[in-house]
Amino acid sequence: MHQKDRSHKRPLEEKRCLACGRAFSWRKKWERVWDTVKFCSRRCKANKSKTE
Repeated sequence: MHQKDRSHKRPLEEKRCLACGRAFSWRKKWERVWDTVKFCSRRCKANKSKTE
């Protein structure tokens, strides 16, 4: 397979974590809940009260 053949994929969506500000990309496991995902990791989710 040539590199050209892979160009049909579109870039993944990105969001910013509300706790740390880091950019994170869409993941298959978040497919159904992507609109509600706000944090990049469990650690950031656990520390959310420190940023609010």
